[in-house]
Amino acid sequence: MDWFNSWLHKFYETFIVADRYKTLITGLEKTMIITVGALAIGVIIGTIVAIIKVFAQDNPKLKLFDIICNIYLTVIRGTPVVVQLFISYFIIFVSAKNGTWVATVTFGINSGAYVAEIIRSGIMAVDSGQMEAGRSLGFSHVQTMKMIILPQAFKNVLPAIGNEMIALLKETSIAGYVAVTDITKAGNQIRNTTYDTSPFLLVAVVYLAIVMLMTRLLSILERRLRKSDH
Repeated sequence: MDWFNSWLHKFYETFIVADRYKTLITGLEKTMIITVGALAIGVIIGTIVAIIKVFAQDNPKLKLFDIICNIYLTVIRGTPVVVQLFISYFIIFVSAKNGTWVATVTFGINSGAYVAEIIRSGIMAVDSGQMEAGRSLGFSHVQTMKMIILPQAFKNVLPAIGNEMIALLKETSIAGYVAVTDITKAGNQIRNTTYDTSPFLLVAVVYLAIVMLMTRLLSILERRLRKSDH
């Protein structure tokens, strides 16, 4: 029992003294805020880009917008997210005092490039006859996309968007580079104060637990989606 008492004392000294555990809790809150906020931004941007690219295939008037979307996708997917974070914080939003929203916007823009391809593939997977059916009912292209195509596309790609959220959660661990005290940065601050490396292990366990929970929820969602198809 000596080893247990020693471990318990070490745990107390590292996390309980000076309420250091509250730093981790606050960091976890920021991590989740950035993740959820960035995913919401990513879905909005991704949906708009995906719709433009689909419509641009048959509408030459949208060629310019299609080129802009292609540039966006190429630049965002072709550069590291940490570099994008630096550019956002130190160049574009240099006067920003709150790094959390800068990180949220940056991760959202980054995520949008990947969500766009996910949603576009979902739209392309919907039978082309659905668009023709909507048009025959008197709907415009936009109305058909909104009321008929997108609901089916989102249903098909929800698991993939869930996987994007898991990837996004892990990517937010670099938010500490722009003065955001997320859970990873919080663990590092405790380590710098106590010279104990166990905070890194605890942070890893927290990430793992969240990812496992998300994976479980995604599995349940996929089963329900499969059942609803029958």
